[in-house]
Amino acid sequence: MASVKFCSECNNMLYPKEDRRNRQLLFACRNCDHQEEADEFVVFKHIITHVPIEQTIVSTDLANDPTYPRSSKPCPRCAYPEAVFFQSRSKGRDANMKLYFSCCNPACGHRWEEQ
Repeated sequence: MASVKFCSECNNMLYPKEDRRNRQLLFACRNCDHQEEADEFVVFKHIITHVPIEQTIVSTDLANDPTYPRSSKPCPRCAYPEAVFFQSRSKGRDANMKLYFSCCNPACGHRWEEQ
């Protein structure tokens, strides 16, 4: 795992630097001439996690939440005439603008996405 390194001479932060002639990664101080070889070749690591829609909607009682907009779209399971809707919370490049619906019938609570 990449971590912040500090200079052993002046205690300032060490920055990654490439030694092109020897083809190796170094960490160098910008205030003094101290340099040291890198233990790992990871300078920065960004982990992206994708969360399924079932985990993003924590609230199970969407029908009673006044912050969600309402629609007169009927439920495909029970034909109840009212549903709440929301957009996908995914912010990735491959995220599209899908609408997700939840039935307002307390006995049903079915969730579906617009096709």
